[in-house]
Amino acid sequence: MEDKFKEECGLMAVWNHTEAANLTYLGLYAQQHRGQEGAGVVALNRAQGSFAIHRGLGLVADVFEDYDFERLPGDAAIGHVRYTTAGGHRLSNVQPFFSEISHGHIALAHNGNLTNTVELHKELIKEGAIFRSTSDTEIFLHLLARVPAVQPKTEIVIQALQQVQGAYSLLMILEDTLYAVRDPNGFRPLCIGTLPDGGLVLASETCAFDLIGATYLRDVEPGELVEITGTGEITSYRPFGVQQESPCIFEFIYFARPDSSVFGKNVYGIRKELGRELARSHGVDADIVIPVPDSGVPAAMGYAEESGIPFELGLIRNHYVGRTFIEPQQSIRDFGVKIKLNPNPEVLRGKRVVVIDDSIVRGTTSRKLVAMLRSAGASEIHVRISAPPTRDPCFYGIDTPKKEALIASSQTVEEIQEYLGADSLAYLSIEAMHTAVHGDAQSFCDACFSGNYPVKIGAQRAAAQKTIFQDDTAE
Repeated sequence: MEDKFKEECGLMAVWNHTEAANLTYLGLYAQQHRGQEGAGVVALNRAQGSFAIHRGLGLVADVFEDYDFERLPGDAAIGHVRYTTAGGHRLSNVQPFFSEISHGHIALAHNGNLTNTVELHKELIKEGAIFRSTSDTEIFLHLLARVPAVQPKTEIVIQALQQVQGAYSLLMILEDTLYAVRDPNGFRPLCIGTLPDGGLVLASETCAFDLIGATYLRDVEPGELVEITGTGEITSYRPFGVQQESPCIFEFIYFARPDSSVFGKNVYGIRKELGRELARSHGVDADIVIPVPDSGVPAAMGYAEESGIPFELGLIRNHYVGRTFIEPQQSIRDFGVKIKLNPNPEVLRGKRVVVIDDSIVRGTTSRKLVAMLRSAGASEIHVRISAPPTRDPCFYGIDTPKKEALIASSQTVEEIQEYLGADSLAYLSIEAMHTAVHGDAQSFCDACFSGNYPVKIGAQRAAAQKTIFQDDTAE
């Protein structure tokens, strides 16, 4: 929906399993919510030292439709689902990236955004680098290629990563070794699991483990470089110094699947607690509580439980909407919203309604939803948001509009309420949000709400907002 943040990216890897590529594909399928613009898998046949790759634009099911996985042989693989945060929607930006450098063959997948991209890009161009994508992920390949040959090769990875700043969870195969890395602040999730037959898996979210029967082992820690060799021997390095951990709190509010655990916490339970906190701080007399599906459902359940107001499904979501459709120009008002969400008049008619959503970005969709609920017969509409007002953009891997496009950056809660046409509007406070997530302002990154950025944003990157590149030409 147009009034939502866009998803980030999803990572998946399988090590020491004869169906590595197929399991990686399934893990990407489970993490499709993290990116719908492209998908890819790189497989390594360690016995032969050979790589194979398949990538494409679109959903995982489309990219791998009727695909013969014998074309991706091997016992190791990494995969990626992508949503555009830096760079355009084009095939050359679809990951994993694969290249041959002086240190050998390398496959790389990245979730996050670097904050010193502009500076690094200019330096690399001066040194003769030729970029073929418009993604800041390619920066990693050039930095790795420029590290002098050293032993062990783990030192190559360390020296390259010491030059970058910002958010990065990385999966990387360098010749016959798998590396997994989280930046020193730990902005983006990455976890390790085990397969019943002894193989290892890594993913952005644990829901990928559930699909393939893997068992969660632990998270890759912030600032940790994990090296995996042989039949699954894990060596841990801490080369990047001590930083204040600041994982993204928005993973709990919206991004992660509710059946996942991220940063060691169950997402479903956290979202219900956000709703409970919202009921405690912003209760209102009403007849029913309804969610804006799907991300608002657990918070609405928590609000209903805490307030004692019945939970109902007043908005029904169409789960079979594709990414594009032919829209009539004028004949159907608010067509873009109605094709995804439809009010249920039998539930709403004559009722005082509390509407629970996780965020308001521009406010355009929320305004249309309020109008639709009124047309369906709701007598009062009280909008409750299970997060604080979103006032600042993200530079760490979430596709957010520029600050001036965020309605809460320039309007008060009262002004937003009037714009939406609601009888009341209330957001969760930053303090209550941290209480629900069992942390504090130093435990998580809440920059999109507070404006407190844990990692310095380069002036040039801040001016560019999303990327130094603006070419969205599809290939």
